[in-house]
Amino acid sequence: MKILIINGPNINFLGIREKAVYGNEDYDFLLKMIEEKAQESGDKVEVFQSNHEGAIIDRIQDAYSDGTEGLIINPGAYTHYSYAIRDALASIDLPKIELHISDIMAREEFRHVSVTAEVCDEQIKGMGLKGYTYAMDRIKEIKV
Repeated sequence: MKILIINGPNINFLGIREKAVYGNEDYDFLLKMIEEKAQESGDKVEVFQSNHEGAIIDRIQDAYSDGTEGLIINPGAYTHYSYAIRDALASIDLPKIELHISDIMAREEFRHVSVTAEVCDEQIKGMGLKGYTYAMDRIKEIKV
């Protein structure tokens, strides 16, 4: 399966920012973990990260025609207010999972709202970095 994983703002700062929330492992550790899982499962996985809303939207739109079969997105802070990313996600008809490293429902109140979850098939939260490998398994089980 061709899986696209999109990481939004500040995910590239894993291991630097809020270690009590996101842990000590850095972004390179996450990329290696995803690569190892892809090799194990035989999936083709592309990871894209941007701190820029428009770049994330462009990549979602590209997924419409580039053969992507499943999309996992950690929109970061855009989760809570980016209707533009929400609309881009709604525009593509393929399995989609919204992913959060922390449990957003156990954090600040503003994080409890996700404008992107309603256009995804599933939301995974609070599993730490292991949520990515879990999502890679789950995306194959979703039928749209």
